[in-house]
Amino acid sequence: MSQKRSELLMPAGNLRKLKLAILYGADAVYLGTPDMSLRTKSEFSLEDVIKGVEFCHQHDRRAYLTLNLFSHNKDIPKLDEYIDTVRKVKPDGLIIADPGVFQYVRERAPELPLHISTQSNICSWLSVKFWQDQGADLCVLAREVSFSELKEIREMCPDIKLEAFVHGAMCMTYSGRCLLSNFMAERGANQGNCANSCRWNYTFRMRMKDGTVQDLNITDENADMFEFLLEEGCRPGELMPIEEDARGSYILNSKDLCIMPKLDEYLAIGVDSLKVEGRGKSEYYCAIVARAYRMAIDDYYADPENWDPKPYMRELEAVGNRGYTLAFHDGRLTNYAHDYEHTASLAQWEYAGVVTDVTDDAFLVQVKNKLVAGEVLEFVSPIARETVLLRAYDFEKTDNGERVTVVQGGTKTIIRLPFTLFDHENIDDLRTRFPAFSVLRKERALTDEQWSRVRFDKLTQGLEISGKDNLKAYTRRRDDLVESIGDSSDDRRFKTNRVGTEGCCGKGCNGCLIFWQDDQYTRAREVLLKRKQGEQLSRAEASTLKLAR
Repeated sequence: MSQKRSELLMPAGNLRKLKLAILYGADAVYLGTPDMSLRTKSEFSLEDVIKGVEFCHQHDRRAYLTLNLFSHNKDIPKLDEYIDTVRKVKPDGLIIADPGVFQYVRERAPELPLHISTQSNICSWLSVKFWQDQGADLCVLAREVSFSELKEIREMCPDIKLEAFVHGAMCMTYSGRCLLSNFMAERGANQGNCANSCRWNYTFRMRMKDGTVQDLNITDENADMFEFLLEEGCRPGELMPIEEDARGSYILNSKDLCIMPKLDEYLAIGVDSLKVEGRGKSEYYCAIVARAYRMAIDDYYADPENWDPKPYMRELEAVGNRGYTLAFHDGRLTNYAHDYEHTASLAQWEYAGVVTDVTDDAFLVQVKNKLVAGEVLEFVSPIARETVLLRAYDFEKTDNGERVTVVQGGTKTIIRLPFTLFDHENIDDLRTRFPAFSVLRKERALTDEQWSRVRFDKLTQGLEISGKDNLKAYTRRRDDLVESIGDSSDDRRFKTNRVGTEGCCGKGCNGCLIFWQDDQYTRAREVLLKRKQGEQLSRAEASTLKLAR
């Protein structure tokens, strides 16, 4: 086993996301200005880049700047200003894809370490050695590289740093080298302005002999009259059905990459940098994903023999995803890697708020999504692993002291949560564990269709990881999903009793009048009070102990 310790590399789409990624465990971040990197929606100015690099260095972390555009003539005059500005703050690496830009920087700023972007499509040790000979310090391997190939590259190239993607959105084209967006929306994917045309909803149309175009409406009455089949050139005679419901078809829609179930293999061979995709994702995503991988990496190095991905996967399920896949880990994609039914990201949890300040007697929290009195808020610490649950029955606005039972998200409302609400916590410990930028989350109510999709994604992920087939379970879950899509009900429900006074999750939340006063939780209270500070009941205990008197 390699003794080389892998770094966790997180995305940063703006300065706040950068700070959250660093505070929640990233060893390094990558960032860039919108005009010179592959993210036109990046919110970094050159001044923000400088501040971001300085923040990383103050926290003894690394900052890599993205200069991975494929340059057009109009971009070349900007290079000198960019290089002259960023070299002053001494970034830990410059990510480049274009060979011309690579040579340009080598000549004008030879002190800057150069990293070769995934856009350069490095899939073999031969390509790695080429870039090493040119003076590159690190190579980001293409997403299409399988683990067996990665292992061989590591063995053949021991003297250069290797970086591999472990988490985030997948592109259906080769290493993101796509022209579909250019054609469909006149937005250059290879200059950071991808319209995600592959994830659009596509619908069948009929062109009549008179030139008119009409919808092809499949109904219960005529469904048996049609069957649409696709034949691929290398598989003559193998006819694959094309299916579409009333909402259309998502034929190019990949699930999201998640290597967590196999992360120990990457750590064992000494991959230098483990990269998470998502400069366009939310600050909540940056915090929770960084936290999950930080815990997983640290636990592996502490006890590799007993490392288990399950607790970290539960954390990753708390952020929006399209379902998780191992993608090319085993060398080829399976049908489990695609999501034909839906294109939206989905999670059982959502961003509730972020701590903006800690006063002498309260947390000040900016609300991010709608809060309703009686909901359980979970404080997620950037320092400690244990979370803290709080059931609040009203919210105090800081601007006017008004107490309300509902706070809308997106209004930038700041509420005051007094320490007196935390009836089972040490106040000094609270202040330490939840500094400014600590995030809060809460359970999200989902429709039956969404719950069916969660169950289906969970099943297919398990089948992909195990390498086994379970046609009966797969068919049942798929049919349940199709049936729920057909129902189109907007009714929503929580996984557990988390709202109002109708029920209790049984975990002993601070301020929970039900748990701490209702007789049905007598036995559960006795058990919980014997636990150490911050230790909660398991889900199984919560469901069984409330029935025991």
